[in-house]
Amino acid sequence: MIIHARAKINWSLDITGQREDGYHLMDMLMQPVTLSDTITLTPAEELTLTTGGHPLLPADENHLALKAARAIQKYTGCEKGAAIHVEKHIPVGAGMGGGSSDAAGVLWGLNRLWNLGLTQQQLEEIGLTLGADVPFCLRGGLTRTTGIGETMENLPCGRNWELVVIQPCKGLSTKEVFQAYHAGAAPVRPDNDSAAFALEKGDVALLQKSLANVLQPVSEQMRPDIRAAIEALRMKGAFLSLMTGSGSAVFGAFHSAEVADAAADALRPLWPCTHRCQTCMGSLVEG
Repeated sequence: MIIHARAKINWSLDITGQREDGYHLMDMLMQPVTLSDTITLTPAEELTLTTGGHPLLPADENHLALKAARAIQKYTGCEKGAAIHVEKHIPVGAGMGGGSSDAAGVLWGLNRLWNLGLTQQQLEEIGLTLGADVPFCLRGGLTRTTGIGETMENLPCGRNWELVVIQPCKGLSTKEVFQAYHAGAAPVRPDNDSAAFALEKGDVALLQKSLANVLQPVSEQMRPDIRAAIEALRMKGAFLSLMTGSGSAVFGAFHSAEVADAAADALRPLWPCTHRCQTCMGSLVEG
């Protein structure tokens, strides 16, 4: 079984509070993009993991794909095995949910491979124990996600957009970004009601006014290349450009594939980790 586990972008990101256990309460608009890791699942006597692609990650017990397999075994009591191979393409430490999408792909795939019959809700329940973005990566679509990632509202989407995604610097620690956020000045906050309406209608002017990522200013301070890449995307024709998640990847949205292609070609010599993709609705695709 081959599964394409897609990355995500945050159209917007707001922090609305913090729980006593330290988890932050979020209000985000998220959507999958066509950039994906490829997961291959093969029936086997026991669970094993191999990795490939770029960036190459260690195939050890810390890999979220293997953690997901162990979690679904524990949840169901299933003792079957599988050979898991993850071919990596999504940047790491980028705010694009690469590890979460791998975990989601393994949960979704093993549920089918092992004929477990788990519901979407059960898969999302397991996913939340692995990471806040895993439930979204299981569901996909354009969603407004709140709480710590467990509450998702599916939203209508008027169109898909042409994107250029750049990781202009090394990855960021989410923990360090949140610490810097609390120490920093009050940021500009997104208007998620207006942004959701704009994404439904394809209203570019309203999108430009309503989108924001409250973590972007502190991440830019920690990695100045983030700001440079955002400005470069705008100079190359992006009608908006933002950081996704807690960084370090940024994306630019374009009106046409031709302009996006030209921007990617121009910026790739400066930042080799530059990807052309589109927004989409499906998060996990078999085949």
